[in-house]
Amino acid sequence: MDDLSDLTLEEKASLTSGADFWRTKAVDRAGVPSVMLTDGPHGLRKQAGDTDHLGLAASVPATCFPPAVGLGASWDVDAAERVGEALGVESAIEDVAVLLGPGINIKRSPLCGRNFEYFSEDPIVSGVMASALVRGIQSQGVGASLKHFAANNQETDRLRVSSDVDPRPLREIYLRGFERVVREAQPWTVMCSYNRINGVYTSEDPWLLTTVLRDEWGFEGLVVSDWGAVNNRVAGVAAGLDLEMPSSGGRTDAQVVDAVRNGSLTEDALDRVARRVVNLVRKAQARPVASGPLDVDAHHALAREVAGRCLVLLKNDDELLPLARDARIAVIGEFARTPRYQGAGSSQINPTRLDNALDAIRAEASADVAFAPGFTLDGSGDTDSLRTDAVAAASVCDVAVVFLGVPADEESEGFDRKHMDLPADQLRLIDAVAAANRNTVVVLSNGGAVTLPFAGSVAAILEGWLLGQAGGSATADVLFGTVNPSGKLTETIPLRLEDTPSFGNFPGEHGHVRYGEGILVGYRWYDEARADVAFPFGHGLSYTRFEYGDVSATVGADGNIVVAVPVTNTGSVAGREVVQVYTSLPSSTVQRPPRELKGFAVVSVEPGETAEAVVVVRRDELAYWDVRIDRWVVERGSYSIEVGASSRDIRTTTALELDGDDVVLPLSLESSFEEVLAHSVAGPMLTEALESRPGGVPPELVQLLGNFPVGRLDGFPLPRRDMEVIIDDASSRKRHRG
Repeated sequence: MDDLSDLTLEEKASLTSGADFWRTKAVDRAGVPSVMLTDGPHGLRKQAGDTDHLGLAASVPATCFPPAVGLGASWDVDAAERVGEALGVESAIEDVAVLLGPGINIKRSPLCGRNFEYFSEDPIVSGVMASALVRGIQSQGVGASLKHFAANNQETDRLRVSSDVDPRPLREIYLRGFERVVREAQPWTVMCSYNRINGVYTSEDPWLLTTVLRDEWGFEGLVVSDWGAVNNRVAGVAAGLDLEMPSSGGRTDAQVVDAVRNGSLTEDALDRVARRVVNLVRKAQARPVASGPLDVDAHHALAREVAGRCLVLLKNDDELLPLARDARIAVIGEFARTPRYQGAGSSQINPTRLDNALDAIRAEASADVAFAPGFTLDGSGDTDSLRTDAVAAASVCDVAVVFLGVPADEESEGFDRKHMDLPADQLRLIDAVAAANRNTVVVLSNGGAVTLPFAGSVAAILEGWLLGQAGGSATADVLFGTVNPSGKLTETIPLRLEDTPSFGNFPGEHGHVRYGEGILVGYRWYDEARADVAFPFGHGLSYTRFEYGDVSATVGADGNIVVAVPVTNTGSVAGREVVQVYTSLPSSTVQRPPRELKGFAVVSVEPGETAEAVVVVRRDELAYWDVRIDRWVVERGSYSIEVGASSRDIRTTTALELDGDDVVLPLSLESSFEEVLAHSVAGPMLTEALESRPGGVPPELVQLLGNFPVGRLDGFPLPRRDMEVIIDDASSRKRHRG
């Protein structure tokens, strides 16, 4: 079957589009069965009856693990891989060939309605965590689908909008995470996104799907469309789109057949994509039949353990947390009783069970726990009365734990958020409760960052993001100290929307969105601008304290940098610390932010003990995309290696001198004097020619002409013919040496 010789043209075309909403087409006579792809990424969404792509129809029960917004905050590669393994097991039991996830699009703006499905504003965090998830899923003989490829950073006009982004940010920010996952984990499939990039639909972009993905990165798998992303099926096949989903009812299959017959599409191009579909089917067939039933209890326990590592302790004045079990506690907020634990849309999971924080807190506490809903999820009801009851409960208790969050109808696939604020009734509630009880703790449930105007008036803030089906119990574990919080922010929490780097360039207009902030995305922008933020990228507190020793950095034989730092737990309880390694190059010839994350490690340290955190920074991660030669370049120079607990909490630094890559720019008469003088061959020739002129050429004149094209002024300071000889001679010598 590898040569497809037994298939007719029509059969080959049929293989490259869906049979229905979730299944590929079979060719029974050739022994090619149908296989199922279905939604993830933080749980299995296998629809049992009616089908849709927006989470409206019912699906089989499955474990809802923390979505990427939560899982990313754990920075825990091992936990991500274990979650992936569990997802693979559940998919295999349900005979699913490919689970559609993980999603690793960059959180360019906190308003993106689908941010809850993405890991970070940083491509290293996104790439490392997603690689682990993919490894876990595929260890069970189930394929992962890395999505949404690429520059799909908003929901507004998502099926048509053009993400207009320059080459450097495209490569360094928006493609870098994808490249890491492809090279490290080889996902079975990559899902192309709906949008256009610089005017070209990703589903029909040969540069994206073939030149970059396959030729440069070595992707070996199948490219599947997002559901409904195909604009021109024939162009897609030519570009390297292997599978259109869902079914078009045969309409686009016929277009492919016609194109081959009229010569506008080669049969070789069709053979390539059909072969990849067959290869995917064969991979799925190779998986042994999975035995069931699902161990629901074990997977729920894993979901609880991982969720406990996702919570981020933003603030903890006077060590109010952890709570004493015999304290008089008032739990306030409807989210405590009716949890918001996942986002809406295609990733919406039907959980096997669902914990809520109120029940979990009452189970842990030895004293009675009061409860007041404080608000309704839809904003209805007598909000004044609800707030009055909540204040009354808070005022007679030792501590008030207030659960706030973004309602589900404000945050979903399909549309972007309009603002970053919590509902007004919740903000009025927290102001009133904090005034009544100085020991107020806020627990947040949100898929994207929110403004925190109350941060100065409450004692503690626990960012819960969205934590999956066991998040309620995990929250209680952290509140009472059964679990020491170790989560860290993978996105900056700004003071206000107007401070965000994409403000004014989101969500665009008339079918285009300009990525005007360039490479200064997320913390890169805030640190470059020295702007105040509510809480910085990488921030997260613990119930213990960690001291960092002196960092060491050495270059290994492979060119990678090994960074090591001792971390001491100076507190009284065991804890986990996320050690972050940032680099910068002050002497860089191109724009770079003050620091960029290049690696991280999680270390577990007992009280009074020291553990060594070791982080390998890959040499290629230090490279920038040089638009002059269209490739990655590592610059020569003294790199600053900064190790810290956040991008704004650097604990120890060192410097390391690194050799750079040779960069030889092609010369022409449009090259500047600076560029020619810097050239290894042409530079000495030009210098000699200038010095040989009568009286020489004053240095100040050379400096004045620095960025002037050498061929513009004939005779000043050299005749044009002399410049032509220098350029031609230098170019021919380079070619000869090559």
